[in-house]
Amino acid sequence: MNDSITLQPVLENDIVYIRPLRHDDFEDLYAVASDPLLWQQHPEPLRYQREIFDKFFRKAMDSAGALVLIDKQKQNIIGCSRYYEHKEQENSIAIGYTFIAREYWGTGHNPSIKQLMLDHILHSVDTVYFHIGIHNIRSQKAIERLGARKLDMNDPQHENHLVYIIDRDLWKELSS
Repeated sequence: MNDSITLQPVLENDIVYIRPLRHDDFEDLYAVASDPLLWQQHPEPLRYQREIFDKFFRKAMDSAGALVLIDKQKQNIIGCSRYYEHKEQENSIAIGYTFIAREYWGTGHNPSIKQLMLDHILHSVDTVYFHIGIHNIRSQKAIERLGARKLDMNDPQHENHLVYIIDRDLWKELSS
């Protein structure tokens, strides 16, 4: 497909603005992440603790695929997401490490963010994977509502996670 893949694009629609994560986003992003209820169903339920979140943030910065999510109306950071595990030979990538402030749950922001990210990346790859914690029912339902299919497979690289997939053809069908 496309020889050059952009893992930190600037994307936007009417409700959300997405841009590359920057070092100076730490405090605003931690203000969102410090809510323990955000991580209740997550495989890392202590990520709300500053020291643990700091490690997550550093890995996000090192990934060169992390994005910050901004509410367009209020102009405030509401969470982040990331492109990761780009596999050229498979022409695939994963989207994940997403979290959004609880006040934005059920508001349409999450599907809007995923739609922007999928529209962008499926010009460059054929397949997008989502690794979702086996106890993270909220995220499983959200990705299923988007149209992702659960794969019946064990991914040893992502223990305690379910694997979902959206490929370019399915996304075209879902988006039309």
